[in-house]
Amino acid sequence: MNEESKTNRSIPYLRIAIVLCFILFAAIVRILPHPWNFTPVGAMALFSGAKLGRNWKAFFLPLAALFAGDVFVGFHSLMLAVYLSFCLSVLIGIIFRNRQSVGPLSLATLLGATQFFLVTNFAVWAFLIGYPKTIAGLTACYVTGIPFFGNTLAGDAFYAAVLFGGYALVERRLPAMRATQQSSTA
Repeated sequence: MNEESKTNRSIPYLRIAIVLCFILFAAIVRILPHPWNFTPVGAMALFSGAKLGRNWKAFFLPLAALFAGDVFVGFHSLMLAVYLSFCLSVLIGIIFRNRQSVGPLSLATLLGATQFFLVTNFAVWAFLIGYPKTIAGLTACYVTGIPFFGNTLAGDAFYAAVLFGGYALVERRLPAMRATQQSSTA
């Protein structure tokens, strides 16, 4: 077996290791002090879906990182809704896997932040007390959540730029990785 063959076989493992490092970075940043909802978790889920594709790791890695962060920041009664929402963000990342330029990634980030806003605020209205279980109560819940949506979108956009941009820089430094990814997505 020649050296090029060994290198080409090790590239997928290198890609997974690099993606894992980026996800771990996002998980660590999440537990550091930050403005409400300005976290890398949504971007981490999009990134995982886009880079790992239709693979159990694409869901497992960001959810495991989210759970590890919850150990530090605390568990809550809406965790299931939050985790399901981040699974939707992984799916959005998978859908945009072959379209990773600024425009499509901006749209994916907007979709991820929007579905997180809709899912989690619906869960607040449905499962917590504080809002009447009426259309007016649901509307009030969504209106109250608007300031958090701004932070969610800003955090997702910032960290998507960091994760996807950082990964693009790694690919630029390791051209063999870029060629392997292009052939594997074709």
